[in-house]
Amino acid sequence: MGRYDFRPLRVHRTASQLLAAERIKHVPPWHDVIGTIPPAQTLVRSQPLQHQEKPRRPNIKKPSKLFQPQRIVYEEDTLRKEFFADHPWELARPRVILENDGRDAERNDWSLLSQPNRPVDGESVIQRQMFLLHGNPEAGQMPDPDMTPAKAYDQARKEFYEVRLQQDVERRVAKEEALATGAYFGKTTLQVGMELEDKIFEEWKAWAANEVIQQDQQRAAMYTGVDSQTLAEPELDAAAEELETVIPAQGQEALGGAAFRP
Repeated sequence: MGRYDFRPLRVHRTASQLLAAERIKHVPPWHDVIGTIPPAQTLVRSQPLQHQEKPRRPNIKKPSKLFQPQRIVYEEDTLRKEFFADHPWELARPRVILENDGRDAERNDWSLLSQPNRPVDGESVIQRQMFLLHGNPEAGQMPDPDMTPAKAYDQARKEFYEVRLQQDVERRVAKEEALATGAYFGKTTLQVGMELEDKIFEEWKAWAANEVIQQDQQRAAMYTGVDSQTLAEPELDAAAEELETVIPAQGQEALGGAAFRP
């Protein structure tokens, strides 16, 4: 056999010879697939990414988490973090992640933001920014040497805002045309939200008024004295004259009762 085993590369040819010699009566289900997509011809594996050991002092104990997997970092992740931090509502837009053959991205030309086979979204801004920074050397499109990440981000955002504005205008025109032909639209999400907010506010007002009435009744039930502010002026004079007989004169020792201050 030698050092390498070439039998997996000869599976399709062996099966074809057996079918031709009628040694196999039925065609295997994988026969046509292997013929269309043959196995890889590379038998030598590429060298994996080596772990980078951090320098440490000899008097320190060897760390237990020394051989951890390397952190996978892509430049696009930094750009996505910046864009979606500035535009969080873009994450709420529905997206279609289904692809035709898994190589749809290779057919996109990011020299323009809008692509014929996909809607414009946050990922379009990221790919457009990557094109402005690095270009497409395979297609002979080289980047601007004076382009910086900030300039690329501003240019991609400007193009993105123009597309969103155009889409908004198209929606408004379509709605006006539909209304002109007799279409009827229900309440908007903003109107529904305002009605719900008004309903909750009215319920809170009724609850607050009931709470105020209950608190006033509790204070009135706990109060046992005479409220001088509620007495009219004639009633206050009559009460003072009635208490004069029980209040001792000046220099006379009080035998009982309480002092009265009108």
